[in-house]
Amino acid sequence: MQQYVAICLVFAGCCSNVVFLEYLVSSFPGSGNIITFSQFLFIALEGLIFTSKFGTQKSAIPIKQYILMVSFFFVVQVFNNFNNYAFTFNISMPLQMIFRAGSLMASLTLGVLLKGRKYPRGKYLSVALITLGIIMCTIASSQVKESVPSKDGEDIYSFTVWIAGICLLTTALFLSAGMGLFQETIYSKYGKHPREALFFNHALPLPGFLLLMADIKDHALLFSQTEPLELVSGVTVPRMWFFLAANVLTQYVCIRSVFVLTTECKALTVTLVVTLRKFVSLMFSIWYFENEFTLTHWLGSVCVFMGTLMFTEIIPLPAVLAGQQPTEKDKKE
Repeated sequence: MQQYVAICLVFAGCCSNVVFLEYLVSSFPGSGNIITFSQFLFIALEGLIFTSKFGTQKSAIPIKQYILMVSFFFVVQVFNNFNNYAFTFNISMPLQMIFRAGSLMASLTLGVLLKGRKYPRGKYLSVALITLGIIMCTIASSQVKESVPSKDGEDIYSFTVWIAGICLLTTALFLSAGMGLFQETIYSKYGKHPREALFFNHALPLPGFLLLMADIKDHALLFSQTEPLELVSGVTVPRMWFFLAANVLTQYVCIRSVFVLTTECKALTVTLVVTLRKFVSLMFSIWYFENEFTLTHWLGSVCVFMGTLMFTEIIPLPAVLAGQQPTEKDKKE
């Protein structure tokens, strides 16, 4: 029963998180730092109470290893803040979601280059399909940008900023994949302790946000100046603070639900649920927020999600395409 509850919470938490995120970035495109800081702070406080037991619980993985992991993690997250900060670079929510669905492509590429791993032919085929889908969506988005009328050279500047955003998203994608390989090495040596890692990865980097505090304070002031939203009779709160709190809480529900899912279900099931969740979020973003989405976007999205399902073998490939030897049963058929 717990796995079904977790699946429902993954869809509810992760999909609603995307909605509140889009509310935030559509009003304040540069609010990525305050969003990331708030998420880190909340998860760190929760871990301090329930995982670390206020520092009394001894860590299973040496602190020195966590410092190395967290240094990598912080660089990735602040650099990967482009997943939120990319909206400053005119990157739409649907395109951002499609890019993040390309994590399998980045992981396989780095696995081959850094670890010397070899994969069946079907894995390369599925990654090629994902790459094709991302390229199609990127080209389609560039054409949408070019079709928007502007004046006095604004179109050249806007397009240049958009290209910079694409480069940042790509870099963030591969940095995240590299961090995954690094964590895999640590876990293979000391065992998996996801809740402990979640706590340290969010608690130790908090001092690093001091470098971003000026921007965080500026956006906190801007959030406080937004129009009030009435929660209950006579009780109001600035609209953006409500959306930020909702984003942080739903992000926590999303992360915790995925954690429960990984302990209750096979990796294949987890991948299927996460992939379907991304697809639902994408469809909702297009419909509710009326984001520009052309036929090429649709075809590219299909390629990305089909490639993901093929990679995880949820959609099986014929033995010849998958690079496997046909069995005696296959030969007879």
